[in-house]
Amino acid sequence: MKLYRGNIVYSQSRERLVSIEGGYIAVENGVIEGIYDRIPQNYEGVPVEDFGDSVIIPAFSDLHVHAPQYPQRGLAMDQLLYDWLNKYTFPLEAKYADMEFARQVYDAFLQDMIENGTMHACVFGTIHRTATGYLLERMEDTGFRAFVGKVNMDKASPDYLCETTEESLRETEAYLDAYKDNRYAKPMITPRFAPTCTDGVIRGLGELAKKYHVGMQTHIVESKWEASQALIDFPDASCDMEIYERAGLLDYGPVVAAHFIFPSDEDIRILKEHGGFAVQCPDATVNVIAGIMQNATLNDKGVNLALGSDIAGGHNIGVYSQVARAVQLSKLKWFYEPEGNRPIRFEEAFYMATKQGGQIFGKVGSLEPGYEFDAIVIDNMSDSFAPVTPAESVERFCYYGNKSNIRARFLKGKRL
Repeated sequence: MKLYRGNIVYSQSRERLVSIEGGYIAVENGVIEGIYDRIPQNYEGVPVEDFGDSVIIPAFSDLHVHAPQYPQRGLAMDQLLYDWLNKYTFPLEAKYADMEFARQVYDAFLQDMIENGTMHACVFGTIHRTATGYLLERMEDTGFRAFVGKVNMDKASPDYLCETTEESLRETEAYLDAYKDNRYAKPMITPRFAPTCTDGVIRGLGELAKKYHVGMQTHIVESKWEASQALIDFPDASCDMEIYERAGLLDYGPVVAAHFIFPSDEDIRILKEHGGFAVQCPDATVNVIAGIMQNATLNDKGVNLALGSDIAGGHNIGVYSQVARAVQLSKLKWFYEPEGNRPIRFEEAFYMATKQGGQIFGKVGSLEPGYEFDAIVIDNMSDSFAPVTPAESVERFCYYGNKSNIRARFLKGKRL
């Protein structure tokens, strides 16, 4: 048992941000037992770590990030998506056949995630099983909750990054089988997106999902081109989501639809029916000009929402920066397309990045009793001449803070 004192801020719901000044968080075996305004009598003598006026908040969840693209972050951002992928991203991803290169990148990637307060993530690897497995092992050893996918690409891809259907399914099964018993970082089926996958690989992945009871992540209607090309490649489907539903890929675990910018009503119905998550990646959609997700509209329709850094389409690995950008883009969306849209409030975006996104991993993303104590402590957000409240400190951190403002990091109650 241990007590932590400080200003405490977390999402109770999409609309409500709880703020407690000078409170105590009681943590037992890595799980939050309760929050108190003073030390309870039965906890007298329990060690207390006092963070003074600093603010304790939940760690962030990144539901869409490409670990192999980490060396590319902040580069070639003047390119549009097609050229960005073919000139830079695909040649970079081919390098993960080299395990020495993969180890260096993935170690740095995981360290940077943690330093920026992200403790849970849904991660794309590459087609390379061994390299992707190394990242999964490192996350498992750290206790980092994650879903990590070996990517499937068996058509319409560069020759050096294109699998045969048989190879893609064989390597995916070997990957799923090797890590099926992981406790924290778990494998996830990851077709890159419909236009790079044959019907044979999609159907085969559906069989593997059933056999190993795993979920799926992919890019869904990220662009108008993708939405139309998917239906050209899979003419029996009425929408992008139905391609995966027919194959049984949405029935056995979490479902993560990255971007979800141009969904049809049927896409929305299917994602909602399977309890899937639509993931907004604000920086990335600005950088590659894909479009702005209708997060307010999707929320009002009952769709689960989360945020992703989408490194390296996005340039900032800190999910807190995506909280601010999500608010900004919602206002732009509403300003230029007022019908059916509305600006979102800071509370809504913070909820997406913490409690709602965290649901996919279990009891993480909040500081309520029963949640794992995955948290960060932020400071230096208030001015002596114009002090701000703890909640305002969190908002300011999301808009212009960085990892230097993170004073402490906790994962399952352990200080990192």
